[in-house]
Amino acid sequence: MSFCKHCIQGVRHEGEPLGKLETIAGVACYIATPTVDYPKDKVVLFLPDVFGIELNNAKLLADDFAKNGFKVVAIDYLNGGSLAADAMNSPSFDFMGWLANHGADQTRPPLDKVIAALKAEGITKFGATGYCFGGRYVFDLAFENIIQCAVVSHPSLLKVPADLEAYFTKSQAPLLINSCEVDQMFPAEAQAKADEIFGDGKFAPGYKREYFPGCTHGFAVRGDMKDPLIKAGKEGSFKATVEFFLAHL
Repeated sequence: MSFCKHCIQGVRHEGEPLGKLETIAGVACYIATPTVDYPKDKVVLFLPDVFGIELNNAKLLADDFAKNGFKVVAIDYLNGGSLAADAMNSPSFDFMGWLANHGADQTRPPLDKVIAALKAEGITKFGATGYCFGGRYVFDLAFENIIQCAVVSHPSLLKVPADLEAYFTKSQAPLLINSCEVDQMFPAEAQAKADEIFGDGKFAPGYKREYFPGCTHGFAVRGDMKDPLIKAGKEGSFKATVEFFLAHL
């Protein structure tokens, strides 16, 4: 497993978050709640990249999903160990050293705790949207059919084709992949393999892949909004995600 330089490159987005921080089952979460009536039995799990729920970009995205009628729970499954925004674009960051302390043994239990607590509160349907590092966990939750709708944007740490084949075999969750032109973690070959495995109606629950030219890994959450193509990709991937949840969750 490895990361690429784009995993921590990006731009901080401006705006005032509207949600609030809460602790669920001992885990820090950022909660974005719609201001209009919404289905109380559904939640979208927001699984961030290595910058975690503390990054303003992630909070603003969660708020935007709430504005579209979904209650969002963004989970600090990094146990307070997310990267500070100041680390963005740091060429000397030791990814493998960071990953050694953020493997599945450390990061999966917080997800399970929060999901169990939400189920106890009456949540019966979960969607999940994962970015970069979070995409790995969307797949893992889908393998176990814990979630009912899955979206990944420029996912990292997937084994291709093994994880795609496992998803096809094990999961009943419709899958949306937001992909892009320059992505070492989910390159053109992986994108084509996903289409080969899931496309043309082969995956009965539902499959769609969006492709955004001129965008690099991280565009959906850390893209430079001053670049027209990246702005189109960031906004396009968000729109596609909302539409996918509306159709399948």
